[in-house]
Amino acid sequence: MKKLLILSLLIGFNSLTSNGQKIAKDKKEIIAALDSKEPIYANTALKIWEKAEIGYQEFESCVLLQDLLKADGFSIQTGVADIPTSFIASYGSGKPVISVLAEYDALPGVSQEAVPYLKEREDGNLSGHACGHHLFGTGAVAAAIEVKNWLLKTGHQGTIRVYGTPAEEGGSGKVYMAREGLFDDVDASLYWHPGNENSVRVASNLAIASVKFRFKGISTHAAGAPEKGRSALDGVEVMDYMMNMMREHVPSESRIHYVITKGGEAPNVVPANAEVYYFFRHPDMRTVKDILDRSILAAQGAALGTGTIMSYEMTGGSFNILPNAILSEVMHKNLTLVGGVTYTEEEHTFAEKIMTTYNSEDLLPEMASKVEPFVTSEIAGNYSTDAGDVSWIVPLVSMSAATWPPGTPGHSWQAVAAGGTTLGIKGMTVASKTMAMTIIDLFNDPTLIEKAKIELNRRRGDNFKYEPIIGDRAPALDYAGNH
Repeated sequence: MKKLLILSLLIGFNSLTSNGQKIAKDKKEIIAALDSKEPIYANTALKIWEKAEIGYQEFESCVLLQDLLKADGFSIQTGVADIPTSFIASYGSGKPVISVLAEYDALPGVSQEAVPYLKEREDGNLSGHACGHHLFGTGAVAAAIEVKNWLLKTGHQGTIRVYGTPAEEGGSGKVYMAREGLFDDVDASLYWHPGNENSVRVASNLAIASVKFRFKGISTHAAGAPEKGRSALDGVEVMDYMMNMMREHVPSESRIHYVITKGGEAPNVVPANAEVYYFFRHPDMRTVKDILDRSILAAQGAALGTGTIMSYEMTGGSFNILPNAILSEVMHKNLTLVGGVTYTEEEHTFAEKIMTTYNSEDLLPEMASKVEPFVTSEIAGNYSTDAGDVSWIVPLVSMSAATWPPGTPGHSWQAVAAGGTTLGIKGMTVASKTMAMTIIDLFNDPTLIEKAKIELNRRRGDNFKYEPIIGDRAPALDYAGNH
């Protein structure tokens, strides 16, 4: 009996050892494949960098990513959730369904050449990839293709999907896709973001609502007949005054930002039309909804007091992220296996020059090769993303890779510049390898997905029903230009 038990244990141990060796071999092959294909993916990423298309205008950028996926046997569904520049690419069948998120929108007003000093692009393009979404989307596609190749080689059951998600920068593309139920059958989802370090963190961020308040008044001669006019700009300014008073009476973690996007044409003409654009943020989406409701009341009061008419448009809104420690631990282990970014001498010089243009005290280019320790934080990051809504529906995990020199701020010309060079490409490849290896781990061990789902249910609470901040409005396809 003892001999049979020992034999059984040995067989089980050998089986586990053999399986572990097989997984390690598969991961080495993925690393080698992505290294060999780096020039292909670099070509696509840099083409998207050149185009620098802003939210919901990424017509050429999304096609470049779709072409890569079609060439590797993915089926493509375009224009999902009534968004022309969205897509879902799928390969495989059955469960589990694992998705990768891909972004590809640029930011307006950050035109920059790929040089280590401030220089606008000579071609006149005023936009730029200051958040590195050209790398984001391409890196996600590269990871998915290698997972597809692994599924094909091994005959493993399951489905890999790429969600092409436009307009993250204020347009909330993923939210409309989530509202349509497009993530409802997904078992786990992954994404990454370009950054100035290599890290996986268990941390949340800020929920956000963005809304444009429009006031309509009566135009007249400001000197000759002011009593006959009603200033739309007065409506905006009265609202802004009330909102600034409100800052004292909202939770301290809240953020309220606004710009007056339309205030009139000439001082001697009472403005008939005016507009103010607001962002509201907080670590909890329920507080964001409360501030939003109070802002609408303030706008209504401003219109009443100034004799104007107010209307408003929700342009976007997303939940705070629900982090997932189970998936994050798996991703961190794979990031540690991959390692960070190692610069050539030329890249090191470029990084040094970039780092002289911002406060980089105590930072060195060599830090890009480091993988940061695994961190669980109770402090929300001061940023927002429409991936937050996805995280309330399906277990979601993310990572950062060093596509920019250490200390580089996002949404900066420095980020645009570095992202247009091999520095950005190397960071993208780190992310592709890490995500592909993490997905393989999830396919090989379904218990990880089940544990991740249990954690999701615990974090979002019982009886959760998804109701997006944007309500039932149609996608704001002109949000980036409608001022």
